[in-house]
Amino acid sequence: MVAAIRARGHGVENHSYSHPNSFALRGPGGLRKEILRAQEAIERSGGGRPSFFRAPAGIQNPWLAAVLAKADLSLVSWSRRGFDTVTRDGAGVASRLGRGLSAGDILLLHDGSSARAANGQPVVLAALPRVLDEMGRKGLRSEALHTILKKQERESCSS
Repeated sequence: MVAAIRARGHGVENHSYSHPNSFALRGPGGLRKEILRAQEAIERSGGGRPSFFRAPAGIQNPWLAAVLAKADLSLVSWSRRGFDTVTRDGAGVASRLGRGLSAGDILLLHDGSSARAANGQPVVLAALPRVLDEMGRKGLRSEALHTILKKQERESCSS
């Protein structure tokens, strides 16, 4: 599945191996183990070598930067959060993400742990079409981080 996702041009990046709630409470060894285990699993599954890492729940600690540097990973996080894991209203999630949306924003949505609407559907399924419509109205489009990075590298080399 990971190889198929990559073949469609999507990025597969590191978010830890097991997404432990205690991630930010771990020392350097525990962080390293979670991060490197995920790197290896993604590579073995055909996802290539991840370049980016997002901390579980976005929570970091003082040891994370050094661990990421040794693993050759860049830390990324979201700039807009819809709270789709706790909000049962897709329109509300979409509104939260779309308000002030601009180029360069990184949106946080969940495909596996989205809250459920009253009809039992994951909230993300109601929110995402609305977010994409809003992006279209603003002339924005979605791109994978690895695609953006390659463009930036090409632009800096031609300067």
